[in-house]
Amino acid sequence: MLRATIVFLIISVGALNAQTDPITSAKRASQMLIKASDALQAAGGSSDRVAALTGTIRGYEEGLAAMREGLRRVVARERVIKQSFEAESDTVAQLLGVLMTIGTSPAPILMLHPSGPLGAARSGMIVSDVTPALAREAQRLRLQLEELSVLRLLQEDATAILETALAEVQTARVALAKAIADRDDLPRRFIADADQLAAMIQNSDTLASFADNLERLDDAGDLDPATLDSLKGTLELPAPGLLLHGFNDPDAAGIERPGLVLATMAQSLVSAPLTGTIRYAGPLLNYGQVVILEPGAGVLIIFEGLQTTLAEAGEIVETGAPIGLMGGNTQTSDAFLMKARKGSGGNRQESLYIEVREGGTPVDPTAWFDMNRE
Repeated sequence: MLRATIVFLIISVGALNAQTDPITSAKRASQMLIKASDALQAAGGSSDRVAALTGTIRGYEEGLAAMREGLRRVVARERVIKQSFEAESDTVAQLLGVLMTIGTSPAPILMLHPSGPLGAARSGMIVSDVTPALAREAQRLRLQLEELSVLRLLQEDATAILETALAEVQTARVALAKAIADRDDLPRRFIADADQLAAMIQNSDTLASFADNLERLDDAGDLDPATLDSLKGTLELPAPGLLLHGFNDPDAAGIERPGLVLATMAQSLVSAPLTGTIRYAGPLLNYGQVVILEPGAGVLIIFEGLQTTLAEAGEIVETGAPIGLMGGNTQTSDAFLMKARKGSGGNRQESLYIEVREGGTPVDPTAWFDMNRE
C-alpha cells in the first residue's frame, strides 16, 4: 500500500511539472513592462513622438496583459502546491511514523517475524525499498516549498512593478494625446465642414443613417478595390479584446447589431486597422465618441464606444495609427492584482463596437479581421 502511494505521488509530480511554467511567465511579463518603461524614457527624445509613444503604450498593454496571465498562473500553481501538501500530509506522516518505529526498535526484535526468517528477510527488503522512496518524496516536498517561496516573492515584486507601470502608461497616454494635438504635418484629404457635419447629424436618427449620409459625399478612400480585397481576413483588431457579440448576435437585451462587440481593458489604445481617411471623429447622437474610417471607395469602418478621439475628420492615417482611447477608470495595482488572482474577466470592462459597411450595406467584420491573431 505504501509503495503504491509513493508511485502515485511521483506520477503526480510529473503531471504538475508538465504544465506551463508560471514563474517564467511572470518574469517575462515583468521584463516586458521594464522594457516599456525604457521605451517611455526614450520616446521623449524621439523625432516622431507619436509613433514612439504609440509603440510604448502598446508595449505597456501587452506587458500588463502578460502580467495578468502570469499572475493567474502563479496563483493557480500556488493553489495546487498547497492542495498537494494538504492531500499528502497523512501519507507522509504515516511513512515517517513507520520509519521512526523501525529506527527505534531493538535489533533482536527486528529479526523476529511471525513467518520466520524468510518473512523477516522480505520485510527488510520492503523497508529498503521504502526508505529511498521516502527520501525522494522529502526532496520533492522541499523543492515545492522552495517554489512556493519564489511564487510568493513574484507576487510581492509584481505589486511594485505594477504601481510603476500603471502610472507610466497613463503618463504615456496623456503625452500621446498632446503630441497628436501639437502635430501639424499629418496629410489631409479634406477640411471638415463643421456646418455640413452638424446638418448631417441633425438629419440622422441612427448610426446607420449617418453612415448613409456620409457615403453620399464624394469618396475619400485611399486604397483601390483590388488592394482592399487582398487585405480581407488579415487585419489586426483595433484594440486587444475578447469577442462579446458577433455579427447580428443579440445582446443581453435581445438587441441585434450588424457588427462586433469587443470587451477591452479600460483606457485601451484604439488603432486604425489599415490606411484610410477619417471621415468623422467626435460625438454622435447617443453613441458616444465615434470614429469612421474610409480605407477605400464604398468601404467604411465604424468604431463606437471610445471615450477620447485622437484623429480629426479629413486626416489620412496609416495602419496602426492611434485614433482613440477607450473609457474606464485606471486601475490601482491592488485592484489589478486582486482580479488577476481571481482570474476575473472584469478587467475587460469597456465595449468597443466595430461595424464594416460595403456599398452602404453592413457586412460581417470577421471577413476583414484576423480573429485568431493574439
